[in-house]
Amino acid sequence: MSGRRRLKDRTPLRTRLALLASGTVALITVGVCVASYAVIRYELGHQLDLQLTQAATLATQQNRDEGPGVKDGECRYLAAPACAQIAPADPADDPKGAYLLPVTDTTREVAAGTRAPYYTNLTLQGHRVRMLTTPYTGGGRDKALQVALRSDTAARGLRQATALLAAISAAGVALAAAGGYWISRRGLAPVARLTATAERIAATRDARTRIDLPPGRRDEVTRLAASFNTMLGELEDSVTARRRLVADASHELRTPLTALRTNAELLARADRLTPAQRERASSALGRQIHEVTSLVNDLIELARDEEPQPLVEDVALAPLVTHAVEAAHAHWPQVTFTLTVHPEAASTTLPGVPSRLSRLLANLLGNAAKFTPPGGAPVEVTLSSRDLTVRDHGPGIAPEDLPYVFDRFYRAEASRALPGSGLGLAMAQQIARAHGAELTAERALGGGALFRLAFPPATAVPAAGAPAAGT
Repeated sequence: MSGRRRLKDRTPLRTRLALLASGTVALITVGVCVASYAVIRYELGHQLDLQLTQAATLATQQNRDEGPGVKDGECRYLAAPACAQIAPADPADDPKGAYLLPVTDTTREVAAGTRAPYYTNLTLQGHRVRMLTTPYTGGGRDKALQVALRSDTAARGLRQATALLAAISAAGVALAAAGGYWISRRGLAPVARLTATAERIAATRDARTRIDLPPGRRDEVTRLAASFNTMLGELEDSVTARRRLVADASHELRTPLTALRTNAELLARADRLTPAQRERASSALGRQIHEVTSLVNDLIELARDEEPQPLVEDVALAPLVTHAVEAAHAHWPQVTFTLTVHPEAASTTLPGVPSRLSRLLANLLGNAAKFTPPGGAPVEVTLSSRDLTVRDHGPGIAPEDLPYVFDRFYRAEASRALPGSGLGLAMAQQIARAHGAELTAERALGGGALFRLAFPPATAVPAAGAPAAGT
């Protein structure tokens, strides 16, 4: 059993499909031929029996009131009438001449009326004949009429039908095998192309390869190939994004690591430095370590494409935004933050991870604070039931920079002198997408930048204990 199973597992799908299709058609063909043979055989035998019945009726009419003996004896000719004889129930009443047809005890029982009429196949004078034994009703009692006809024609017709049906069966099996192979080859051609493409991708690691789809076809296999092409497109985008992330990260890490190595080497020769130089080198080293640590943490966060599902809960947005604004004010004491919570937003919740949403808000508020000069206009935070906006009054976003604001490591010309790695807004957008929200950036009227976090439609779920407004 295990050997047959292993052989089945090693058999290609195309071969198995061809065998299944051809076997099914061949079985149907053979079954039809066998049924046809049975019908032809029955019909030929039934016609011969009808002829015997008609011959018995004719012999009874022609030999009425006749005694036992042979009445017609021309069974050796195909065109001759049926040979006929009358046999008594009592052997003592037999005529002196020999019978043409065999008279047995069963024949005597039919003559005596104790047995029903019956048919018999036998050979007479070297020819195959079929004989009917039935009670004789032409005169008197206790007699049986036996009539026989040659069955050569029926046997020959049956042999010819058998040969013809056997040829049809063989041709049907051959056509079924050829048709099964053709169907399997044509039907699985897209699957073969899909398999070849997958093997090519596995060998070359090139996700740009696609399967050629036949125009106008929408069967299951074509839809599978189209889905595979879509998956390849997603894989290509993912691979491209990963490679870009690694390239950008290596580029961004090179400068702080070089500075770290320089300051570390400088501190290794601390005996040659003045106390002020050592203090400056130590402070720079600590600051660079903090920057590299933040950059690495941001890269780890960006490498995660989805939020941890077990941590998802209904987050009340009003308290979360209030806490984020307070934390931003503590971190940027020279910047003023104002918070406005619309009354209808006091009970708005968003399914998500609280820590991740806090990180999103912190990145948006930190970005706004970074572009707000000390003592300048406040950063305006507004929460409604539909969205959250963060607006600063800084230099704004140049039109040529607007399409790239959320790209990883992208920093506009005006912000390259400011602290940061260019990952905060990219991380904020990734968190927003993971929560079903949409984060956009635009130039604010009157100057500055405005970031809008649009919530998904099903976020307005009542949350008990949420504050109504805050500043």
